[in-house]
Amino acid sequence: MKTVTQDIRILKIGSCESVSRKSTLTYHIGCMADGEIHLRVFANTAAGFFSQEWLPLTSINQVLSKAGGHFTSFALQSLFRGKSQNNTAFLLAVLQREGLVGRAIDKKRCYDKLDAGPFIAEIKALIGSNTSLNADDKPSKPAKASDDQPPKPLKKKASSKTPSDKESSEQDSPS
Repeated sequence: MKTVTQDIRILKIGSCESVSRKSTLTYHIGCMADGEIHLRVFANTAAGFFSQEWLPLTSINQVLSKAGGHFTSFALQSLFRGKSQNNTAFLLAVLQREGLVGRAIDKKRCYDKLDAGPFIAEIKALIGSNTSLNADDKPSKPAKASDDQPPKPLKKKASSKTPSDKESSEQDSPS
């Protein structure tokens, strides 16, 4: 992977838990002057090594498309040749946080590529608004484990009413 050395305008600073949930990552989303979107992991609360290099979203999408259906962080290795093994899992956590990938429902430890439309729309709006953040700014939204997980279904409370009681109370209640 060719390292980007040109100026990148930081549009968004976010945070998320690592895939292992042992640390919190801070990441940046930025763009080149031509609007090309890039991502990078910027900080890690644990001691693990990682690369802060910017990765073009187009390269990430190519790798994910090539991976096909279900994939693990191993699919991202070509983006980080000769770098720390943490990079792929850290990038995967960022992609999940941004809604670009999601956990596979039917295969443990695997992910699926999701529709990038909402993410692209958000970033294009930031590009159009001339947002420009400093690398050391704080993330716009703190990481919470619940943000990365789908909501849990609510448990229904047992009711002492009989089915006919429920129907009559539903008819009596205002809509």
